[in-house]
Amino acid sequence: MKKPSMIDSKLPLIDLHHHLDGSVRLETILDLGIKHNLPLPAHTLEELRPYVQVSTPQPGVMAFIEKFKWMTEILVDYDACRRVAYENVEDAAKEGIDYIELRYSPWFMAEAHNLKPEGVVDAVTDAIRAGERDFGIRANQVGILSRHYGPEIAYKELNALLHRANEFAGLDLAGDEALFPGNMFVNHFKKARDAGWHITVHAGEAAGAESIWQAVNELGAERIGHGVRAPEDPALMDYLREHHIGVECNLTSNVQTSTVSDYPSHPLRLFLDKGILATINTDDPGISAIDLHYEYEVAAPASGLTAEMTRQTQRNALTTAFLTEEEKNNLLQSKIY
Repeated sequence: MKKPSMIDSKLPLIDLHHHLDGSVRLETILDLGIKHNLPLPAHTLEELRPYVQVSTPQPGVMAFIEKFKWMTEILVDYDACRRVAYENVEDAAKEGIDYIELRYSPWFMAEAHNLKPEGVVDAVTDAIRAGERDFGIRANQVGILSRHYGPEIAYKELNALLHRANEFAGLDLAGDEALFPGNMFVNHFKKARDAGWHITVHAGEAAGAESIWQAVNELGAERIGHGVRAPEDPALMDYLREHHIGVECNLTSNVQTSTVSDYPSHPLRLFLDKGILATINTDDPGISAIDLHYEYEVAAPASGLTAEMTRQTQRNALTTAFLTEEEKNNLLQSKIY
């Protein structure tokens, strides 16, 4: 007998934490690599897989990030950026996702082949909008400032994102949290808030609860990416609940980066028990070799979640999505009728 789904079909299926540049099809890497005569480490899908995807826990977040190498190496021109972005939207639609927030760092995507970050933003924006029209899915962009480039490059990256400011729902800070703390980027995020953007920040993944406090108090974070270290500080847990700050949980990714030791050790269930607006997301599905259904149907039960808890994460995702109340209501109504 087939077991009941952990996904409630009467609620929107939403992915709020999904790195566009961490979700590149193996077929696309192989195709563009061969087309542009790049020094690929392998020339069949199965031989390429271990160079791109994670099969065993890595010794930390930055080791996991090294798997991005071939996902960005094939971004040889703006057409390649368009293709990857368009395929992200297509894959989300095929999976039955109703709303997705695609986040990316234009400097990170531009770096391998000296592209202009503004050109990357233009290409990705146009492709996402085309994907929305072609596949009937709602998608928003979240820009990323990559910490490890430092504050000066972050200003350039921010300007590239502001170049299409009206096309972005929010700004994120990602990368090496341990060596590049959020207090280096306070002014960047003030500019983002002044532009009317929502704020989400990777925090409490490679650093402790103090990183989450800083993201909320100084960067204006409305949501926290990962946030697995939050339970270290009971006062922080209360604050997250009382101030309706969302936590974007990424179950498989956190196991693979050794941020948590295994699924049962993940604090997602604790967040839900405490009434915190925690959600289930994919992070870098191309690297983790998972999709959102896997996170709901396999990772969530392994983390101790019940079907009612996963339904709550769906409701939380709608609540904390970077959408207007009218857009949220339209999403919900589309599932009811």
